[in-house]
Amino acid sequence: MSSKLSEINDEAYGIGNITSFDEFSVIRNSITDSTIKIPDFDTLIEMLNGSYDSFSNCDAPLGEKLTGTIEKKMETEVDILTIYEDILNEGSNSFPKLNKKAHISFTHGVIAYPLPAMFSKLDASKTWIAYWLMNSCILLETELSNNEKENASKFLLKILNTNINDNNDQYQGFGGGEYQIFHLAASYAAILTLALAKDQNVWSQIDPIKVKNSLLELKLPNGSFIMHKGGESDTRAVYCALCIAQIFDILDDDITKGVFDWLIECQTYEGGFSGEPGDEAHGGYTFCALAAMFILTSPDKILKSNLNFDNLIKWTVDRQYNLEGGFSGRTNKLVDGCYSHWIGGTCSLIETLINYNSKSKTFIPICDRQKLQNYILCCCQDKFGLRDKPGCSADFYHTNYVLCGLSMCQHYQVYDDKLSVEFAPAFGSIPQKISDSDIIDIKSGNIVSAIDSVFGLPYGYAKDMYSYYHKAYSM
Repeated sequence: MSSKLSEINDEAYGIGNITSFDEFSVIRNSITDSTIKIPDFDTLIEMLNGSYDSFSNCDAPLGEKLTGTIEKKMETEVDILTIYEDILNEGSNSFPKLNKKAHISFTHGVIAYPLPAMFSKLDASKTWIAYWLMNSCILLETELSNNEKENASKFLLKILNTNINDNNDQYQGFGGGEYQIFHLAASYAAILTLALAKDQNVWSQIDPIKVKNSLLELKLPNGSFIMHKGGESDTRAVYCALCIAQIFDILDDDITKGVFDWLIECQTYEGGFSGEPGDEAHGGYTFCALAAMFILTSPDKILKSNLNFDNLIKWTVDRQYNLEGGFSGRTNKLVDGCYSHWIGGTCSLIETLINYNSKSKTFIPICDRQKLQNYILCCCQDKFGLRDKPGCSADFYHTNYVLCGLSMCQHYQVYDDKLSVEFAPAFGSIPQKISDSDIIDIKSGNIVSAIDSVFGLPYGYAKDMYSYYHKAYSM
């Protein structure tokens, strides 16, 4: 057992002589009138209360040998508990805020200069890096400069024009970098980046018919897609393919045949979705599967399908841990900031389905947004950028997806059937800022841009690019 866990009792999961939930409650009430709400601070006190999902902050007997995963989870809980205790001891006026200035410096600063040699191992992830950074900038409510957008467009055009295909006259798509093969994930990231750049000059150089040919080359008879020639088939590939097809307005029967039924086969006994039938449920795969369904059809048809909706809800809400406040990606795994999006985004889609079917049309949340926002603000902020959890360093991936999750915290989705008919089912959801402080307290300095719950972009960008191709190629 590691030294960090030396305080943990051998007979129970309880942590030594920490300040208790009850003691913090007494201190809080002695300092401030208990009738005055301090949502972030009061919720943080509640999070210290012992819960069934916390190994290190409950009275359950150990009764089993510690596995490596359980030990790491306990260590993480100790780190997070220490952070929360320090914040509570300092008082509500010292509660962390979103350090927008530092995170903006991080994202724009990296965009402005070439990456150092140590990043050469990410040579196949160049389109992703562009997306993560540019998306983060806009989520942080800053504008991309013309120079930033032009440089991104030129770079992506270079990748497009050097893509390795057997027949470049018939196929078009992106690899992860120059002189690489067509790859669905890399193409998804590239197209989202082009949507952010809003460069119609580059848009005009991408032929949707050639893109469709490329997608169909990767479609399997069972309805799924493979990531690249000779590659793996999973729900990520399906989601990426459908996003691409939707934005280029080429989503037809050739693309969609058999896809929904295959996705249903990927739902596990737990309720979440696996990468392919028979695997374990996972947060990223679950988001991809459910978001793909929103591209394929309307909420009404999703609810009337063979989807086990009750099990999906249970598995999803079980991903949020009471002590940490954040989400894990799988059963019995550690909290991770990126699942603020993958599971948080799944929550948003599920809520859209629940509220669509609700007679009252009242927003019904299924996750605790205040707890998640507390985890993000208290535990996921590095000096510059955002991170997985305490002890980790900020990176491009987590900066983007933690911010996506924070946007989910602050907004809910209303589905408009009229928009679905006018554009497509994928564009039927409209984000609304949450004004009820009982759900989440949103201070002005913590506000981020509203997100498109299906595409993972700030709202409106995917629809604008779709509208361009719909108009240009429907004449």
